[in-house]
Amino acid sequence: MDAQRTLRRQISCVGIGLHSGNKVTLTLTPAPADSGIRFRRTDLGNFEVPATVHNLAGIQLATGLACNQVSVETVEHLLAALVSVGVDNVSIDLNSPEVPIMDGSAAPFIYLIHEAGVKRLATPRKYLKIIRPIAISRGDKRIALYPSDHFKVTYSISYDHPLLRHQSRTVRITEESFVEEVAPARTFTFLKDVEMLRQNGLALGGSLENAIVLGEAGVLNNALRFEDEFVRHKILDAIGDLALVGYPVIGHLVAHRAGHALHTAFAAKILEESHAWRLVESPLDAHVPVPLPIKDAAVPRLAN
Repeated sequence: MDAQRTLRRQISCVGIGLHSGNKVTLTLTPAPADSGIRFRRTDLGNFEVPATVHNLAGIQLATGLACNQVSVETVEHLLAALVSVGVDNVSIDLNSPEVPIMDGSAAPFIYLIHEAGVKRLATPRKYLKIIRPIAISRGDKRIALYPSDHFKVTYSISYDHPLLRHQSRTVRITEESFVEEVAPARTFTFLKDVEMLRQNGLALGGSLENAIVLGEAGVLNNALRFEDEFVRHKILDAIGDLALVGYPVIGHLVAHRAGHALHTAFAAKILEESHAWRLVESPLDAHVPVPLPIKDAAVPRLAN
């Protein structure tokens, strides 16, 4: 039996919100089988916001959720880390609306999960296995899922910028490949957009410590972690957004210039097109996570 998993123990860290600039304490707490991934606002009486497509809200440069007017924002990096190491059930406590940005990647969250440890539960895990193609497009942006025996992502991006014309990458997602090839990839922005974002009350916590910034002459940060770090981060975002379907996916995700709005619209479309998938308890290549080292990533500051 491929069992559901949660954390072995509670663990906390502190950071800042990318858009709000506020200091945030985040705590990951073990949760029972079939409870799923749930955000809990400790500053609002522990009100819960389940991480599902039904609670999508405020998709603007990041993925947000809301339930009964209680919101959580910038959830995609943490969700990608949790699902990619096989954590099905966890409570995520926040004392502010936004998940901390950490270093702009998912690697610090991987570190937290490995520090807490992963525990198998006595309930079988269910996978959403794609049996017929599902697709959605908006202009030149498109995303689709095709049948496959494992979860694989192909992503391509294209920008009108001299340093970032086109990048494409395909990764079969296992814990090992996610930790080594995807998790360290940081979010990015263009210098010309930073001032506009701040005038609109966004990116108030952004800095060269938590995002790649592209100027006309080059990358303002010292160095990239990967030559194609930009498209790898888009793969990271897509994995986090797709986690909102509520089950690990078995299929080949193919996206071009999609972004959060299309990712999340696609997650909702997947659940609507129930003829295109079925739930299974054991994929052909069930993978048991093994803790691995994190390369070139900032270690989060643990809360006291």
